[in-house]
Amino acid sequence: MGGDGIGPEVVTEGLKVIAAAGVEMDTVEYDLGGERYMKDGTILPDEIVEEWRGLDALYAGAVGSPGVPPGVIERGLLLKMRFDLDLYINLRPFVTTDHDFVVIRENTEGTYAGEGGFLRKNTAEEVATQGSVNTRHGVERACRYAFELAMTRNKHVTLIHKTNVLTFSGDLWDRTFNEVAAEYPAVDTWYNHIDAACIYMVENPAQYDVIVTDNLFGDIITDLAGAVSGGIGLAPTANLHPGKMSMFEPVHGSAPDIVGTGMANPIAAILSGAMMLDHLGETDAADRIRTACADTDTLTGTTSEIGDAVVARLA
Repeated sequence: MGGDGIGPEVVTEGLKVIAAAGVEMDTVEYDLGGERYMKDGTILPDEIVEEWRGLDALYAGAVGSPGVPPGVIERGLLLKMRFDLDLYINLRPFVTTDHDFVVIRENTEGTYAGEGGFLRKNTAEEVATQGSVNTRHGVERACRYAFELAMTRNKHVTLIHKTNVLTFSGDLWDRTFNEVAAEYPAVDTWYNHIDAACIYMVENPAQYDVIVTDNLFGDIITDLAGAVSGGIGLAPTANLHPGKMSMFEPVHGSAPDIVGTGMANPIAAILSGAMMLDHLGETDAADRIRTACADTDTLTGTTSEIGDAVVARLA
């Protein structure tokens, strides 16, 4: 799903690199995003979601077009995809020469679940409520994924929340985190309030290994993590249902102002492709791609030239 703006450009480079790494894939193309919505009103039909259930993975570019009202594509395509396919883990790695940590963001609950409403809308007494939906099931599986991942890394997990103020959702997250932690005695744990974590991440991001957090805080902290890791334009992400169809995409936007100029950096899309290969069991090819993308400062040029440079490093 190339999507909008520079999405098709960077996905093209990602597919080129995957092929150069020796992985053959059968692909199906989907025309979805802001441009498709403006053309005929299509966002994400249920029949396409059903088709996706039969695939191994979805490789996506950025979506979003200036002519589409805010929230239409975010809710109708991205959130619908996450909820309908139960892509409950949002996994974002942040790797530089100075630090290497990952953020596990619970991806299907919290404030993004859509619970809330209006009273007396468009009056002077208007009231808006926006609830945060947190279930034991959703929190536990996110925490368990984080601890399982930590066992393959440096055996350290940090919970980020705001338990001193969010006394209901925070209490559920805190209790569940600690109960899961008891099953992994080899893993050290730490807790940060979200505001404190924003300070610590700027001061010393290397202190983190695996972070687990809720949907909203995860959205915020991963943007900050991208900023301290070279820029959000280099950040890949995976929306996972482990063992089932999952979706992989760069974090950056569709950047309609630079479409066709060759200025789009495809590294985030290429690294998202490597995460997709991990999901598909092609771990050797994924590792080779990540190695080829290291030292990003030396990968310069146009969109296609950067893709070619990564391919050359794979040779």
